[in-house]
Amino acid sequence: MTDGQPVVVAVDEQADVVIDLARWQALALRSLRSCGVDDGELNLLFVDEATMTGLNREHMGEDRPTDVLSFPLDGAPSTDARDAPAGSILLGDVVVCPAHAARQAERHRGEQGHDGSVADELALLIVHGVLHVLGHDHGEADEAALMQRREQELLTAHHRP
Repeated sequence: MTDGQPVVVAVDEQADVVIDLARWQALALRSLRSCGVDDGELNLLFVDEATMTGLNREHMGEDRPTDVLSFPLDGAPSTDARDAPAGSILLGDVVVCPAHAARQAERHRGEQGHDGSVADELALLIVHGVLHVLGHDHGEADEAALMQRREQELLTAHHRP
């Protein structure tokens, strides 16, 4: 148990982009808390493109790097974590590829408050990954709209000035 406070373990396993682990760990933690999570552990990993390509190949069947992958553990909690089973310890993993994020950041400039920076891209990917771990999806239009709305709420509350 984590005694009323979720835990985010952040690890930087890449050297392509300088990562402020404390900043991104805090964003993930605040996002979890805003979603009603008051227990459990989330791993936030920053990896290089080779590692991300391997994970994407193994889990998604795509032989290329991607920006973020999420791996819910112990069964995905509902989108409202207050409905999650009591005592769940491991929430899951969010894996981010900063090099991939850096290349795509400028393309997102102007979209829903995105300023085109690597920091804005990393923030979006972390929040997106956390929401996936909590059971959000974007396979259907209504799910995508809900997830995007929640992303923007969390980014406004915890990332943007």
